[in-house]
Amino acid sequence: MVNALVAWLFAISGPVVIILAVGRQGGLRPEDISSWVFAAFAFGGLLTMVFSYVFRQPIALMWTIPGAVLVGGALQHLSFAEVLGACLVCGLLLTVLGVSGLVTRIMAAIPMPIVMAMVAAVFLPFGLNIITAFGEATVMAGAMVAAFAIPTAIRRLGRVLPPVLCALAAGTIVIVASGQMAGVEIPALTLVQPIIYTPEFTLRALGELVVPLAVTVIAAQNAQGFVILRQAGFAPPENNLTVACGLGSLLFGAFGSVPTCVTGPANAILNTSGVKEQRYMAGVIFGLLAILFGLFAPFTTGLGLVLPAVFINLLGGLAMLAVLRGAFTTAFGGPHALGALVSFLVTLSGIAFLNVGAPFWGLVFGYGVSLLLRQHEGGTR
Repeated sequence: MVNALVAWLFAISGPVVIILAVGRQGGLRPEDISSWVFAAFAFGGLLTMVFSYVFRQPIALMWTIPGAVLVGGALQHLSFAEVLGACLVCGLLLTVLGVSGLVTRIMAAIPMPIVMAMVAAVFLPFGLNIITAFGEATVMAGAMVAAFAIPTAIRRLGRVLPPVLCALAAGTIVIVASGQMAGVEIPALTLVQPIIYTPEFTLRALGELVVPLAVTVIAAQNAQGFVILRQAGFAPPENNLTVACGLGSLLFGAFGSVPTCVTGPANAILNTSGVKEQRYMAGVIFGLLAILFGLFAPFTTGLGLVLPAVFINLLGGLAMLAVLRGAFTTAFGGPHALGALVSFLVTLSGIAFLNVGAPFWGLVFGYGVSLLLRQHEGGTR
């Protein structure tokens, strides 16, 4: 129960802030963000409960954070309907890959450093928000970074109090004490009224988003979740979970959310302690808590949107730190370093070619350089 509660606190703090930041950046309406949160948590919680109970292992299925960040950039030049159309096609692709059993071979074929370099470039602006926040709100930024650093350094404390949650509390205290919330109306605790969207399918959106979204789900998210479960002594049903992510993405996308994935951080928290044979109940409880959170999405999103933008951006940057560090380590800490660097630079450039965005071209050019180097090395032997 403790593991489930801590995993839930993590999921409703940093990841939700990322949704709020992306929604603000992309110009989404509050009701759009509320529907996104509802779909991600209510349907993700349901999938988590089903898979955890059926396979007797704690399997958390939520939504892809790298995918959300990709969508945030795409919303600068694509409509929300176009983005959701790409998310639905990504769901179909994931379903086909899961049914065909190709996931294992694809995982082996895609150079992880190339993928993670693309992810690092997409995440980098969020990390830089931590630095710029000190120029906009020095006291709040100092308090939040300190509150984040203490439980991060003291691991026993961090297991009970997630660092992002501590930063959230510290920032909220500073905002309230400084009078910034004076006169602000707190939203009512109401049930969600989800929106069913009509997607739009365009070549520019499909070309820019489908492959990067699928790659982030398979290589950046599911891979983490699978490794964590295997290290805990479980045998995750990889193909079944990929099919679930594909079909779940169709449901998520219809209500305004990015694709489904097997989460790394939540699965890690659910497996921190407890008798192995009983840990699946942590997944069931986590899923139930997620459903309840999703049902009251208007309150949580409304509360987040009345807070200062610098607070949301800083909190999102802190939530990204662990993933950003892991992305850089994987990208540049081993083979394919030059290809990873090319992938990183192309993605960071923000270049769009043939109406297809930079993340896709980062993967293409990064893999191309890596492949050329491999052939060159093979020819000189």
